[in-house]
Amino acid sequence: QVQLVESGGGLVQAGGSLRLSCAASGSTFSSYAMGWFRQAPGKEVEFVAAISRTGGGPWYADSVKGRFTISRDNAKKTVYLQMISLKPEDTAVYYCAAVSKSSWYPQSPLAYDYWGQGTQVTVSS
Repeated sequence: QVQLVESGGGLVQAGGSLRLSCAASGSTFSSYAMGWFRQAPGKEVEFVAAISRTGGGPWYADSVKGRFTISRDNAKKTVYLQMISLKPEDTAVYYCAAVSKSSWYPQSPLAYDYWGQGTQVTVSS
């Protein structure tokens, strides 16, 4: 098993930047592919980005391409989401997720086995 803890959320003005971190513990981090998802009030969970065990991919939602970057540091057992040019529509609770399968569908939340508790990102206009 793996435990995930997100951090780095907060309140930022439109056009600003944030970097989210997701720290893992409890198992071999490099055995897990990782994803970021978000959920805005009243909306379903939405795929944001994903990265393979070795840093391959990555995959991005069309809405964040060119603005968000996912990366991982297996030595630090951490996955990051660098967000720039933030928009009010990026406001949501952001979750990181992990899956131990070698082949998975990155965009589906159902593909992931472990989830963090989430961190709130609020972008003001």
